[in-house]
Amino acid sequence: MIRVLVADDEPMIRAGVRAVLTTAPDIEVVAEAVDGHDAVELVRRHRPAVAVLDIRMPGLNGIDAAAEIRDVAPATGVVMLTTFGEDDYILRALGGGAAGFLIKSGDPEELIAGVRAVAEGAAYLSPKVAARVVAHLSATGAGTQAGRRSVARERVAALTAREREVLAFLGGGLSNGQIARRLHVVEGTVKAHVSSILSRLAVDNRAAAAVVAHEAGIVPPQPSQP
Repeated sequence: MIRVLVADDEPMIRAGVRAVLTTAPDIEVVAEAVDGHDAVELVRRHRPAVAVLDIRMPGLNGIDAAAEIRDVAPATGVVMLTTFGEDDYILRALGGGAAGFLIKSGDPEELIAGVRAVAEGAAYLSPKVAARVVAHLSATGAGTQAGRRSVARERVAALTAREREVLAFLGGGLSNGQIARRLHVVEGTVKAHVSSILSRLAVDNRAAAAVVAHEAGIVPPQPSQP
């Protein structure tokens, strides 16, 4: 059972997220928080596998709460909930190590898929979030979209063929175990490839590597979830 904490200062959003997650037989919402401080304390108490955090909350925002959660419960993965217009926050959260990014108004199945992926140690970017991040980077002095795609493709081309294959699946939200099954190798081999990919792309986490995969255009169609 995947134990989940949900944090949002809007009661209707919390209720909606809980309602969606409880339709999944393998997910249990064990706590709800109304702000970042509350979320950190409840994570400390309940040790959920995943914390679903609103990016903007009073007191302590989701990004800072995620940083504190990493300190008090490093095994808890963080999924950030965002709305349109919060691209700067998404980029900060990416740099802060959040593993999942979802649109509040997105497909409920994406929320379930994202929680499952992060619980298994994967990164999960809603396709809409990935597209916005790539577009936002291009619009903020980081080069044209075509230019960034060209740079991303050059970076990816420097990887081995197997590393490119692993990166593509990583960008699609697959965990190490899922990638291992797709490639018919042991999970330890995939873990070694992921470590090498992060080092060679000079990124800090799987979510940031997933952005490079999306920029390079190598992400396969989203896999069906169990």
